[in-house]
Amino acid sequence: MSKSIQISSSETSLLVIDVQQALFTQPNPIYNASKLILTINSLVNRSHLRGIPVVYVQHSNQSMLKEGTPGWQIHPDINPLETDLLIHKTQGNAFIDTPLQNELESQDVKNLLITGLVTHQCIRATCLGGLELGYRVFLVEGGHSNFRKDAAKVIEKLQLELEEAGVLLVSPNGIAFI
Repeated sequence: MSKSIQISSSETSLLVIDVQQALFTQPNPIYNASKLILTINSLVNRSHLRGIPVVYVQHSNQSMLKEGTPGWQIHPDINPLETDLLIHKTQGNAFIDTPLQNELESQDVKNLLITGLVTHQCIRATCLGGLELGYRVFLVEGGHSNFRKDAAKVIEKLQLELEEAGVLLVSPNGIAFI
């Protein structure tokens, strides 16, 4: 069950994981894609206004997310600023073989707001990876999704699993930056 929270702007980073074009062109569409984009953009804007670091994570592989291809690019409705951090990864967990942890440590980040794609893979892996590293991990309800036929059930199941592991589920409108 999602909660409302107060979270320190100076200790928080927003992660936008794998919101890449190819994931929106699968035979099964991204569940609630328009709402997902609106939620992420709203959080990005609020983060920028509060000086919260925004990190875009971009996955690459040898199939639909081949680096440099159109499908690998960030979704056109998501517009990172030049001041935002861009991390490239090849693993589900955005902390594995990337500079993400060092970047977050250099900014004294202790809280992670997690958004992006896909719920049952990279979102799950990064949430659990963040917990293992000692971060307070907040998964934004409506801020993550997938392209499975049973997407709503996958989201519900994974949110429960992640909450049991220690991830806090938060409503995007229930986040108060202090």
